[in-house]
Amino acid sequence: MLNIMQITLKGIFRDRVFQGIMALGVLFLFIPSAASLSMRQVTELSITLSLSLISFILLLLAVFLGSTSLWKDMERRYTFSVLSLPLSRSSYLLGRFCGLALFLILTSTVLGTVAGLVIKMAYGIYPSDRPIVWSWLALAVLFATLKYILLVGVAMLLSTVSTSFFLPIFGTICAFLSSGITQQVYEFVNSPAAAKTVSPLMKPLVTAVYYLLPNLAGFDLKVNAIYGIAPNPAGLWLTFAYFCAYTAILLGAATLLFNRREMK
Repeated sequence: MLNIMQITLKGIFRDRVFQGIMALGVLFLFIPSAASLSMRQVTELSITLSLSLISFILLLLAVFLGSTSLWKDMERRYTFSVLSLPLSRSSYLLGRFCGLALFLILTSTVLGTVAGLVIKMAYGIYPSDRPIVWSWLALAVLFATLKYILLVGVAMLLSTVSTSFFLPIFGTICAFLSSGITQQVYEFVNSPAAAKTVSPLMKPLVTAVYYLLPNLAGFDLKVNAIYGIAPNPAGLWLTFAYFCAYTAILLGAATLLFNRREMK
């Protein structure tokens, strides 16, 4: 499995994905100028823009790398050569996932460091009454990374049942978009205000969809990083446990489907 991780990382760097990330990273240089348009909250806006840019780049990587990794291997007949070796399909799939997850961690570390320098620069030029809590900022980047690693798991699961990259890409994007509203819909359907307007048959359906789709709202710690608000430790541990459990379920299902898939 370690060899597959190394091959995955080498393939990503060979495709010059990291160079593309660095090209997008140039946008960080414009954050202090853009944040200066806010006369009273320059530092807060700098943190907001930095975290948003990091999330956007990680989202692109999670969707496109996670969705096309298996598909490209099958198109190039690389999968058949690898699986002819004494290597199980499970090890191959997990090696691919771990390689992509490691690349996301590397990317978020580099981008988080650049964002920290940019935020410090903005804070030095336009001092704020509210101090920057760097630990909460680092925690926001960490949990954003976990969120998109989980999204890679969704993309890998969809890749095991698809013969093209369309279903994994659009399915992962839909899962990401729906994850932002499932909590609100679930709370509304189960609220007293919806008792007279929502059909009783709708509640179990919404509940099933709520637990089936990933809930990524708990990974968003932007508000804590922007305003220096200490997050709830119990909530952090619960979110981390959710990440571990949901990712394990995704990989377990992906492994099961990949082992049953016919290779032609």
